[in-house]
Amino acid sequence: MQIPLQITFKDMDHSDALEAKIREKAEKLEQFSQQIMSCRVVVEEPHKHHHQGNLFSIKIDVTLPGHEIVANKQSDQDHSHEDAYVAIRDAFDAVRRQIQDRVSKRRGDVKVHEIAPHGRIKALYPEMDYGLIETIDGREIYFHRNSLINFNFDDLEVGNKAHFSEEAGNEGPQASSVHIEGK
Repeated sequence: MQIPLQITFKDMDHSDALEAKIREKAEKLEQFSQQIMSCRVVVEEPHKHHHQGNLFSIKIDVTLPGHEIVANKQSDQDHSHEDAYVAIRDAFDAVRRQIQDRVSKRRGDVKVHEIAPHGRIKALYPEMDYGLIETIDGREIYFHRNSLINFNFDDLEVGNKAHFSEEAGNEGPQASSVHIEGK
């Protein structure tokens, strides 16, 4: 970090133990990006209830070149944040995820969503409760009537479009979770 870590305790007494935990968590952020310029953390105990535990609020502001990341864990409903250490952990986890997303975008990493295998119904054998799907690349995939998710086997027609999950069967590839398209 180019600028030293800043820690502020608001509406509560300073805690050496909490400060040590925050310093440890902030140090670990540098594993995800060496470009962190500054990190400011505010620990606040805004609600002082007499009959319930106090809920901690943690705000973390991290500056990277050309970008600012903020995690503001308001704990109005999350009673696990009665423990300051849990609130700190959750806030730093949120910042870490944002830093990882930012670094991935800068590197050009893109998630690729695999397209489910698909094809058309090639043959139906209702007396034996199965059919065949021909994939775009010409393979034949076996499916059982119980593999259909959104359609009745008896209403199927040759030529219906389908997408499915493929797995290895006893006698070759077979389709499970067969979805008939457009029906």
